[in-house]
Amino acid sequence: MHTPSLADYNNHIDRDDWPGVGEMMLASANKLVAIGADFLICPDNTIHQALPYVTPRSPLPWLHIAEVVADEAVKRGYRRLGLTGTRWLVESTVYPEKLTARGLQFVCPNPTEREGINRIIMDELVAGIFTPEAVTYFQQVVERMKGEGCDAVILGCTEIPLILNDENTPLPTLDSTRLLARAALREAVSAVD
Repeated sequence: MHTPSLADYNNHIDRDDWPGVGEMMLASANKLVAIGADFLICPDNTIHQALPYVTPRSPLPWLHIAEVVADEAVKRGYRRLGLTGTRWLVESTVYPEKLTARGLQFVCPNPTEREGINRIIMDELVAGIFTPEAVTYFQQVVERMKGEGCDAVILGCTEIPLILNDENTPLPTLDSTRLLARAALREAVSAVD
């Protein structure tokens, strides 16, 4: 495992500099290859936007978090997914490309909800602040998505599962970080066989 600080990534993200994020990811990839990695993962949904700048030059293949989530959604029989995450993620093509390729529909938070969710993630959850108000806000967004026909919700940020899970949301959850970790474990075990 290797990662620069979130602040270093955010310096590029705040400037919409995805090639710069990609360079940071490639630097990590090269360090991991040097210590014997067989494949690469990135548990941060948002910075998957930089993968198009990374994969052509990557020394190893990457498991894509949105592909893993799409596979699990299909496996569970879901057809229309709510997408939660940072505003950068929900305004990107990271999930839409992978979901539509698998025949899945999706609903994103509206612009006001995006800003509310982004604020909670970046100002509270990243800082270890967990409030009942944040839980309620997410629950309301998920309830609206349910009203738009969603049958599950993607927890598309590493921090969201700190406050949301299947027991406290109106829809079943697809915890992207947990699903990626399980896919990485399967990949690692299959490489040994």
